[in-house]
Amino acid sequence: MPKGFHGGGGMNMQAMMKQAQKMQKQMAEMQEELANRTLDISSGGGAIKITINGEKQITNLTINPDVVDPEDVEMLQDLVMTAVNEAIRQIDEAANSQMSKITGGMNLPGLF
Repeated sequence: MPKGFHGGGGMNMQAMMKQAQKMQKQMAEMQEELANRTLDISSGGGAIKITINGEKQITNLTINPDVVDPEDVEMLQDLVMTAVNEAIRQIDEAANSQMSKITGGMNLPGLF
């Protein structure tokens, strides 16, 4: 049997299971908290404003009418794309920050 998994010293299986259950509960609480969180992002100096929630759903999109130029639709598309990408990046960053508080910086791919 590997060292630490028998009755004597080291971390025993029961302690590991308790720690895993605690971490699982904390992760569920964090995911619920993130789902309820919203971030407000803007691009183009406030020309485009987006609100995103923790489930990466855009809940509000405001476009300043001054940037709507039928002759330059590409600029408007770029502003919207920039704002959406920044919103996703920031919500991912918030999730990763919360996750590292729970895991102590351990990299657990696929968990979030």
